[in-house]
Amino acid sequence: MSYHITRKLEEQGSAAEYKLSRSNFVPDENGYYGRFGGAYIPEMLHRNVEELRTRYLEIMHEPSFQGEYQQLLHDYVGRPTPLYFAERLSRQYGTQIFLKREDLCHTGAHKVNNTVGQILLALRLGKKRIIAETGAGQHGVATATVCALKGIECIVYMGEKDIERQAPNVARMKMLGAKVIPATSGSKTLKDATNEAIRDWINNPHDTHYIIGSVVGPHPYPDMVARFQSVISKEVRWQLKEKTGSELPGKVIACVGGGSNAAGAFYHFLDEKSVELIAVEAAGEGVHSGKSAATTQLGRDGVLHGSRSLVMQTEDGQVVEPHSISAGLDYPGIGPLHAHLFDSGRGRFLSATDEEALKAAFEVAKLEGIIPALESAHAFSALNQLELKKEETIVICLSGRGDKDLATYMRVMEQNDEI
Repeated sequence: MSYHITRKLEEQGSAAEYKLSRSNFVPDENGYYGRFGGAYIPEMLHRNVEELRTRYLEIMHEPSFQGEYQQLLHDYVGRPTPLYFAERLSRQYGTQIFLKREDLCHTGAHKVNNTVGQILLALRLGKKRIIAETGAGQHGVATATVCALKGIECIVYMGEKDIERQAPNVARMKMLGAKVIPATSGSKTLKDATNEAIRDWINNPHDTHYIIGSVVGPHPYPDMVARFQSVISKEVRWQLKEKTGSELPGKVIACVGGGSNAAGAFYHFLDEKSVELIAVEAAGEGVHSGKSAATTQLGRDGVLHGSRSLVMQTEDGQVVEPHSISAGLDYPGIGPLHAHLFDSGRGRFLSATDEEALKAAFEVAKLEGIIPALESAHAFSALNQLELKKEETIVICLSGRGDKDLATYMRVMEQNDEI
């Protein structure tokens, strides 16, 4: 049995902080962005999701919650992260390129913005145990980090294939005290890790909180994660004002798997029609190669992991195994907000192959002295697909650092002396 959650969201808080309450880009009373979203969940999870849905906004607006959350973002995570003018990259492409340096967050990626918020929420809900899924490992590390910070049990599900290709992050999770459980079914990647985490939650509904790492899952997760990640675009607005005299860039570019870094980078620009929002998906070995994760180009309406969105699937509704060199983009769906941005035309969705992402990563490393995560490298590859103007301001969300991907980069360098 599934429950389709229905409840009118009660938007609280200041108009400045939550000015999107009357926007077309927040979920409606049923948790939908356009035709995408909702909550399709097993009966055993109904109590958990209902509790979260009825209390998340209330808790997030409590002065004590905001005080602790903002303090941790500043003193522990290291926010605000810099908005860096990439001078050599700008000269290369004949435009003004700024990098939002989420790679400089504690744990090395944007994921910790969300896990800090969710651990505080879980504690206020009286939960004693945390579970999470992870692909690239950055969300797993961020979850293990906040669980260590607060002294709470942590279990992370990770595809067996991803455990092999993201070994440094697995070691970090274990050192932080988390138990890493391999997902051995299907493609042994992010989709399968998510399946295992949901099974765990079903079996432990009363004392466990599931920290979902992206803007996916049943309502209210897509909205909640987007709100926690919205600090990215909130900072970009005032930082860009300081640097250029205008809060509004011409383009904001971010990579998209499920889409949490993109949701955060886009959030405070969603209703600014002059700002072009560009999402870059993973084309793998080619969009139509059979080894791709370009959901908006290959997917159609379906339900995956608790919400209706665009899903890569066969004619009879079986999920198609995705592929990307980047473990964090290796997902057969996309968050319902992003599906709505694509469907409505508000967002422009591009894709980059493994080869194009690698080329972009080495270019950024050599021009700016920054080694990006393979996920972020997909965003940089968009620069070769866009018509750029000299006077235009472009913000790229540099969502994570490339330490975890060094083994992949090393293999590429061994195979290609010209890089």
